[in-house]
Parts: sequence; structure tokens; C-alpha cells
Amino acid sequence: MGNAVAVSTALPEFRVRHAVPGNAVPLCEILNIIIGIGGTTALEFPLSLAEFRCDFLEGEHLLLCFVAEDVLTSRQLAFQSLRRHPELPVDWADIATFVSHDFNTRGIGTALFARTRIWAGDSDLAAINAAIRADNHGGLAYYEKVGFRNYQIAKGIPLRDGTPVDRILKCFRAK
Repeated sequence: MGNAVAVSTALPEFRVRHAVPGNAVPLCEILNIIIGIGGTTALEFPLSLAEFRCDFLEGEHLLLCFVAEDVLTSRQLAFQSLRRHPELPVDWADIATFVSHDFNTRGIGTALFARTRIWAGDSDLAAINAAIRADNHGGLAYYEKVGFRNYQIAKGIPLRDGTPVDRILKCFRAK
């Protein structure tokens, strides 16, 4: 018969580490592609590299940013950040998690949050807030899976086209 070619179905192994300024370009690209696709993040406009650095890597409100990267290629696959938010209590942080649109492996978000949870437990944080669009079923399921619980619904927050979309606010108690 013909030559058979073995095709590996194994997903790449990844590691989680602190993000560094050199990760800005690939991580900003991950986020901007997700924003362009739409439907999952409350962010509706692409971020410039300077805006991304300020919000996710170096800004005054940033507490941490972890990146998940392929062990073999060092390709950045996902990231998670914690930031202070002026509308939250001083001992709370706001979380954001983004996984590359073309990479979806089980466990990557859980691995990111395992590191974030350890950091939060060692910090002065009492809680972590996640604000998720009500139509982001994957995001809602992810945060529920890692231990976040609903505490409030922000009704009818309009998208840029005027469409109202609820935001589900979830909380993880760090202490």
C-alpha cells in the first residue's frame, strides 16, 4: 500500500513564568487578535504596544503578569495579569486571561491561575475580581472551574455598537 506517515496528536508542553518586557509584542498580538475576533473580551479596540505595556507589563496598577509558553519553541501561548482597579476595594485585584486564538489546550488557563493563586495568597490581596461578558460562555466556565463565584451582575453595559451585554462579576477569595 503507500507509505504511512505518523501524525502526532500530542499537544505542545508549556511552562508558566513571569512575563518580561520582551514579551510585549507577541502578547499584544495575542490580545489584539482576540479583540479583532470579538465576542469574548470587554476590550473592543486594539491596544498600541505602549498601551499594552502600560496595562499588562509595566504600568503603575500592574501587580503581575504570567505567560504560558511552548517548552520547545518558546512561543507565547497565553497570559494572565492582575491589576489594581480604582472601582475595587484596595485589597482586591482585577484579573485578565487571554489564550492565543489558534492555541487551545486543556490546562493552560488552570496552570496560569495556579501561579496567580499562589502569588495572591502570599500578597496582601483579599480577593480577585473577574468581570466577564455574559455571552463569553468559555470565560464564565473557566473562572468557575478555577474557583471564582458570582457576586454581582452589571446589567446592559453597551458595546461600541450600542448592543447591551451584561457583565458577570466573579470573585475568588485569596485569603
